[in-house]
Amino acid sequence: MFFHPLQHILSMAIVLILLTIFSCQTIVFAENEPLFACNTDKDPSLKNYSFCNPSLDVKTRVNDLVKRLTLEEKIGNLVNNASSIDRLGIPGYKWWSEALHGVSNVGPATHFSSLVPGATSFPQVILTAASFNKTLFKAIGKVVSTEARAMYNVGLAGLTYWSPNVNIFRDPRWGRGQETPGEDPVLSSKYVANYIRGLQERDDGDKDWLKVAAACKHYTAYDVDNWEGIDRYHFDAKVTKQDMEDTYQPPFKSCVLDGNVASVMCSYNEVNGKPTCGDPDLLKRVIRGEWKLNGYISSDCDSLDTMFNSQHWAKTPEQVAADALNAGLDLNCGNWLRDYTMGAVQGGLVEESVVDKAVSNNFATLMRLGFFDGDPSKQMYGNLGPKDVCTPAHQELARDAARQGIVLLKNVFRPLPLSPAAIKYLALIGPNANATTTMIGNYAGVPCKYTTPLQGLSDSVVTLYHAGCSDTKCANAQLNEAREVASAADAVVLVMGTDQSIEAESRDRTSISLPGQQNRLISEVASVSKGPVILVIMSGGGTDIQFAKENPKITSILWVGFPGEAGGAALADVVFGRYNPGGRLPMTWYPQFFAETVNMTNMNMRPNLTTGHPGYTYRFYKGTTVYPFGYGLSYSMFAQWVVRAPKSVKLSLDEDQVCRYPECKAVEVSDNNCRNSGFEVVVGVKNVGNMAGSYSVLLYSYPRWIRNVPQTDLLDFEKVFLAPQQVTMVTFHVDGCRHLSVVDEDGNRKVALGEHHLQIGDVTHYLYLET
Repeated sequence: MFFHPLQHILSMAIVLILLTIFSCQTIVFAENEPLFACNTDKDPSLKNYSFCNPSLDVKTRVNDLVKRLTLEEKIGNLVNNASSIDRLGIPGYKWWSEALHGVSNVGPATHFSSLVPGATSFPQVILTAASFNKTLFKAIGKVVSTEARAMYNVGLAGLTYWSPNVNIFRDPRWGRGQETPGEDPVLSSKYVANYIRGLQERDDGDKDWLKVAAACKHYTAYDVDNWEGIDRYHFDAKVTKQDMEDTYQPPFKSCVLDGNVASVMCSYNEVNGKPTCGDPDLLKRVIRGEWKLNGYISSDCDSLDTMFNSQHWAKTPEQVAADALNAGLDLNCGNWLRDYTMGAVQGGLVEESVVDKAVSNNFATLMRLGFFDGDPSKQMYGNLGPKDVCTPAHQELARDAARQGIVLLKNVFRPLPLSPAAIKYLALIGPNANATTTMIGNYAGVPCKYTTPLQGLSDSVVTLYHAGCSDTKCANAQLNEAREVASAADAVVLVMGTDQSIEAESRDRTSISLPGQQNRLISEVASVSKGPVILVIMSGGGTDIQFAKENPKITSILWVGFPGEAGGAALADVVFGRYNPGGRLPMTWYPQFFAETVNMTNMNMRPNLTTGHPGYTYRFYKGTTVYPFGYGLSYSMFAQWVVRAPKSVKLSLDEDQVCRYPECKAVEVSDNNCRNSGFEVVVGVKNVGNMAGSYSVLLYSYPRWIRNVPQTDLLDFEKVFLAPQQVTMVTFHVDGCRHLSVVDEDGNRKVALGEHHLQIGDVTHYLYLET
């Protein structure tokens, strides 16, 4: 075969180019090796140390390591940018990574590069919670931890993730409510337990080891960021024992007891006059003592600086360091413990043994992650890499999560779903109609890609687009142009709402109406539209859209939260009937009057007739709503009924259990003195419509009257997916002592004897409790 000399030159050039490319790739991978301790391949002498021996238990290894350290070396590992200990083959470690709804680059330990340019960005948590789907919560966590491990293996991420946010979404104005699973303690608890399991649990089922380490934040009673000049650094949350036990604490308790979380992060605010990061009652007694945390307690970033400079907790920096350590803090996000712990020890303010306990908890967590087991490529998940990030399956789950969470709020005369064949032109109007970063909310990373509402809808029909406003603040709506576009279309979709400039960390709302001239834009567009008008609200918190709810020209309303990277595709799936919406609101939507009259710093969940405080959340609020908690429509219809449930349940109490209430109307209960009270409630569900869809079965309890108990309580929930006319059975396992108990004003749990009401939709079952 004949080769022209030029061909030979070209062939050699191609070879050189390919060699250059492969050598560059080799360099890229070499520069992105994961950090780990006990690299016995590089330094065989490390095999002599017990802390490098994976066959030993964690406690033995940690004790061996800590006894070898100087006080200075211990102190260097009490902070998020932990110091290296070169003489023992231990590199520095950055503790701060975030994974609220996907691997994020907010924390300094994680970043993206040409090797991994992005990660799957799921819907903001508030929308995922609206799915009421425990299986989904865990599935998302599992994908996030897989991508986190894959990025760790190429040196782009850490192993410890300060997520999820489990604070109760008490007040609709809170800018960070979007990060939470909503206002209900049970929904929040179920969400966090399952998401944590997805993040942490390994495929081999060994719960002593961690895939990645999660952290529940912000402990506790933290839900004011910056409202009317009051910020989180100076806010002292006044919380009753009753509210603490039955509202603020349950999600954190579930993190530890049900999720086996590796960390709890204390918050900036004070609670009843004490900084949370310096309160031994909250940290040492509750988290360590009662809940038995197997992990470490971290501060929020620069919380100790806040204690000293904003809250003026102590006279010296050393005293703040000592108080935090003595209270049970293990890790300081910031440099306070690095700078002032030595002085605190030398001044007799804290014992070195306390430092030993703290650093031991930190090292134990890293050991459970395999950080001290040598080369990660030889461990479980060592084969993960860039190929395992942004996979088609992961991106499809992000789209499905958004679909499952979307809530149909109004659908008068059932104009939805739209038929693409019946629409020649679709008008798409609104400041969020072509949103990108708005869709992923806060604490997000770089998504794999975006599918905006404009892209998603225009894939199915010819779409006429106009923003209507220059941004979500909508100071000056372009009414004439918007009306012109709307009048030329067969149907109109308005995508309105908020973004991070309106509700975010350090940015609480003062108004819960749609911003600026959005209301006017919606009404003007609706007035000239000749077909269906679908209003889509993209927001973290609820908004007062009573005007739209009552306007007959606005035929349908959807809430899509901040729907993640695939939000536009998910919206199109719902609008055009490729998916039947089944989401339910995880928070109450209040009228604007609420924001104008209720003081956001009032932490009392219960209403107060004397002061006029209406209370918070569906459990206590006495007032009108725009939409209630748990509300959501479907394109189909579902029927449900009680198949089996007992009419009476006998509680098994200890013989010495004292009835402390007149005529034995209620008894105090704990985990130890009330047992064998479990029973089943079996509910039948049928899709009586003509379209397949999902349905969330919500089991409520209406407690028998005891002073200041909730009006109603969510006990549990299950998600079912049913074909037309399909029937299924859902079984709830109820513990009479745990699920039917309430909290008294002293913070003690008790269960009322006598009649209780269980509610499933419009079906009530009466149950009698006796001893």
